[in-house]
Amino acid sequence: MSKRNVVHVEIPASHVEAAGKFYRELFGWKMTHVPEMNYTMWEAGDGSGGGFPQVSEENPAGQVLVYIHSDDIETDLQKVERLGGKIIQAKREIPNTGWFGVFKDPTGNVLALYTSMHTEIHT
Repeated sequence: MSKRNVVHVEIPASHVEAAGKFYRELFGWKMTHVPEMNYTMWEAGDGSGGGFPQVSEENPAGQVLVYIHSDDIETDLQKVERLGGKIIQAKREIPNTGWFGVFKDPTGNVLALYTSMHTEIHT
């Protein structure tokens, strides 16, 4: 069974490159901008990381999205519904990276599940 580690954290930004610069200068995080996705990836010194998606209806300002590792996104999303939560985004592929699904817990918090195409994140 998976350890259910937090594997990615997204912080919506009005300007993703400027957000990257802000957090790089504030915390010393390593940044990698992905222009074709208008997305900046960040990596902290401990190996944790995430990204800065463009603020949008899907990624509103103030809604930090935490991704938790899942061995089986479909099964976990079914369990979300059985436990009183709501599926926001069914399992979807991130090309050459992995898959994710987004849900809302019974309180209204939005979180995501993630499975990597690369085995090193699965532990």
